[in-house]
Amino acid sequence: MYDHEKGTEADLIRRAKRGDVKAFSRLYSEIYLDLYKFALYMTKHKQDAEDAVSEAVMTAWEKLGQLRKEESFRSWMFTILNNQCRKILKKRNQEAVLELADRERVGICGEDGVEPDHAGIQDVRAAFETLDEEERMILAFSVFAGYQSEEIGRILECSPGTVRSKKSRALGKLRRILENVG
Repeated sequence: MYDHEKGTEADLIRRAKRGDVKAFSRLYSEIYLDLYKFALYMTKHKQDAEDAVSEAVMTAWEKLGQLRKEESFRSWMFTILNNQCRKILKKRNQEAVLELADRERVGICGEDGVEPDHAGIQDVRAAFETLDEEERMILAFSVFAGYQSEEIGRILECSPGTVRSKKSRALGKLRRILENVG
């Protein structure tokens, strides 16, 4: 991944922890596209995805000293990004609820004249939020971003088999929760 003249990932992380902005920039540039894809699939909005990645990178830079295992840098970055995406989605959901309340007050339906299934959408979001962090990340990478188990395993530093079994359990949890809602 890195050539020896420029340093290994571990070397770059150690240098970045000592305040080397260029080393951190190199680390970031290696995973930017994956971070952006993840954020885009989570937020479904280009500007929100860009904002989430920017905020996550700033947070990572500020808290780099808290990274305990250098080999966990990639998953650590995705955890920070996932949290940032959740903040954006929560804010968007709050805005949507306010907009829905305004629409109901004036009696406006969806563009096609049919009221959207806001309750169903909220049920799925609420069910998704009951999953633990790793389960949400695995489902987001798999379902939203289209990553295969091998790719997710590399990002989260676990085996493809572990990814598949955790994905299956997470989908089972979602199914049971949603069956009990209806």
